[in-house]
Amino acid sequence: MKRLLVLMALFALAASAADITGTWKATLDMGGQPMERTFVFKQDGAKLTGETTSSMMGKSTIADGKVEGDAVTFSITGNMQGQDMKLTYKGKIVSATEIKFDVDGGMGGGGQAIQWDAKKQ
Repeated sequence: MKRLLVLMALFALAASAADITGTWKATLDMGGQPMERTFVFKQDGAKLTGETTSSMMGKSTIADGKVEGDAVTFSITGNMQGQDMKLTYKGKIVSATEIKFDVDGGMGGGGQAIQWDAKKQ
């Protein structure tokens, strides 16, 4: 019985260990031109909300956000040259200060994912 309680406690601790609340700066290399995006995450258990800002697409609200273990998923709708686009982010929490994201939709075209490397500020 004690082992079962210890295992359940360890599982609960591992499941809730990742909290990415805070400000994160992300960069990517877009054909030799570096780009930046700022994320402000608010996490409540597995639910993720917040906003993101970039010079190219302005400010967007995070929708459908989830954090499960080391996986982070959410979407945003951004405006590029007067056209709305939905971008879907799938990330892996590498450490307490780093997340690597793949983004599908809009910008890359042809199913090519864009990769952001985010660092906690």
